Amino acid sequence: MQDTFDLTTIIFLALAVFVIWRLRSVLGQKTGAERSPFKPVERGRAEPQARSEGDNVVRLPGADRAAPERAQAAPARDWRGIAEPGSAVARGLEAAVQAEPNFDPREFLEGAKSAYEAIMIAFAKGDRKTLRSLLSKEVGEAFEGAIAERERNRQTLETTFVSIDKAEIVAVEVRNRVAQITVRFLSNLITATRDANGAVIDGSAETVVEVPDVWTFARTLGSRDPNWQLVATEAGA
Repeated sequence: MQDTFDLTTIIFLALAVFVIWRLRSVLGQKTGAERSPFKPVERGRAEPQARSEGDNVVRLPGADRAAPERAQAAPARDWRGIAEPGSAVARGLEAAVQAEPNFDPREFLEGAKSAYEAIMIAFAKGDRKTLRSLLSKEVGEAFEGAIAERERNRQTLETTFVSIDKAEIVAVEVRNRVAQITVRFLSNLITATRDANGAVIDGSAETVVEVPDVWTFARTLGSRDPNWQLVATEAGA
């Protein structure tokens, strides 16, 4: 009986050793049917998920250092014809682009020239509606005062644009996403002020004069409103 028990025990032990050996020969080998523990994400289509303040976020080592290195590697933009490299204007333009990547100073200058002409003509005509959309409150009040005084004196202002010979950015300031860009204009105008009888009392109805102006426009960068407003004016030299 003891011999039978011992023989049976030996047989079962042998079977157990065989099974364990077979398992070890299979475990750890890839057959091509295993699924990756990470769900595949197609490049360019995965949308980032918003995280609440309670979510745990594990940052990769060196992530804090990577962003500054990329920022330092970014090449300086070419503001040729707009600003001298390294100048205060160039630095201001860089700050504007940082706040609004689609900002283009060349397009801004073209818009500034159009606004300059539109404001000058609207002021001459006393077109308050147009002026309200282009001027800040303070500048609007000053223009309104000049128009009202002209109307009280029964005077009219005639302005004809001949050309804008120059429009250059002379200062850029960005503070709390609000940009103020100062432009020096040099234009050729025919301008004359007439009294109630139509007589010219200031300027000339025939002579072209060169007029320098320095205007400052402002806008909150990144806002949905694309319009710039005139916030300051001064006579240019």
